[in-house]
Amino acid sequence: MSGRKAARSAHAVKASVNGRGAAFSEARIAARVVELGKEISRAYKGRRLDVVVTLDRGFVFAADLIREMNGTIVCHFVHEDVRDIDDKGRARREVFFGKRPDLKGRDVLLVDAVLESGVPQDFLLRRLGESAPRSLRLAVLLDKPEKRRVDLESDYFGFRTASKEVWVGYGLAATNGTGRNLRQLSSGAKANGKSERRKK
Repeated sequence: MSGRKAARSAHAVKASVNGRGAAFSEARIAARVVELGKEISRAYKGRRLDVVVTLDRGFVFAADLIREMNGTIVCHFVHEDVRDIDDKGRARREVFFGKRPDLKGRDVLLVDAVLESGVPQDFLLRRLGESAPRSLRLAVLLDKPEKRRVDLESDYFGFRTASKEVWVGYGLAATNGTGRNLRQLSSGAKANGKSERRKK
């Protein structure tokens, strides 16, 4: 199983800065997705690829990415459900996913929008690995390595960003659920979830 080795891309880049925070433009995202699509296509050399898309953050990135990839693509969708569990009086948080697809002998690419702690992706990769796929790799749009809590690295990533940035747009929603339809990625919030107020 892959997804645990150092990423092969070299896009540890900084976002441009405007009055409301950092931003990745529509053009910059599109260009990077094209690069990723070509890189992934070269790796699989035309073989069928089963793409597992995490909902609800990864759908826009995944939709653009698969259209830049050559060969036969089969998509599967899984929904992440984070629950607070009472374990004998001690609260703990667990991640649940829906029924995993049958991927025995397949080349599998897990696609997610953001890799932070790595806990959900690590758990899902392990579950997908139980199907005995031929290969198993991870692609993410945004990587925040400073927040990692497990030994996990993406095989493909779009951009590396600061851990405190909270991004909105391109499929990622603000805390009130808005912003997924924006074509660019903007950060106007910090990790505490409070929006940055515009100076008057």
